[in-house]
Amino acid sequence: MEKQQRQPSEVWHGKQNTLRRIQCVTKVGVSSCRQQLLESVDKELTKGDDRAALALVKDLQGNPNGGLRCFGAARQVPQRLYTLDELKLNGIEAMSLLSPVDTTLGSIERNLLIVAIVGGFAASNVFGISQQQIFYISLGLLFLWTFDLVSFGGGLSSLVVDTIGHKFSQKYHNRVIQHEAGHFLIAYLVGILPKGYTISSLDGLMKEGSFNIQAGTAFVDFEFLEEVNAGKVSSTVCFCLTNIH
Repeated sequence: MEKQQRQPSEVWHGKQNTLRRIQCVTKVGVSSCRQQLLESVDKELTKGDDRAALALVKDLQGNPNGGLRCFGAARQVPQRLYTLDELKLNGIEAMSLLSPVDTTLGSIERNLLIVAIVGGFAASNVFGISQQQIFYISLGLLFLWTFDLVSFGGGLSSLVVDTIGHKFSQKYHNRVIQHEAGHFLIAYLVGILPKGYTISSLDGLMKEGSFNIQAGTAFVDFEFLEEVNAGKVSSTVCFCLTNIH
């Protein structure tokens, strides 16, 4: 059954009723008002109505009596090009601005391969597995790997490796969480409303039911998509998204 789209008038009246309820709570306390706003926004996001959720936040933006603190309050520094000499003069190493290379998952994959090979030889000696049986087992594993690659884009193997990485490498676990927290925080500060996040492939599978989702943050980005569809992206939106990524 297709989800029925609410008419603009229905969205407006629904938003007005929500705002009245939130404004009534200000008599009780600012914290209660802000909590109710968050619950209302979360409710709209759960229903998939990103436009109504963003409208609720923007209508109370900057309001000390219940608006979300610091949403869209970051001052963006104008872009300019810096020479390498200017960066060095300010104590900034240019190489540190590049994306860091993480070798955790690569080392886990290599270790799993080594364990599989050693375990295979050990099992063949203990249980007397013939070379023909080893060939058939290897062929079966190769089939499973190919099936995962074709059907899920390697999502199942990525799920296993990523889960092991989070379980046994605290450094990798912390790096992923801090990375996604950075996306979430910067988006909030520049005025792009975050609506969800995942911190691992297992988390993505549980929330979205897909093997192809890893750690990431989702945003209310319909304004950007509308501009893309119109064939014209404003510098403001483009600059905000650039800061996030």
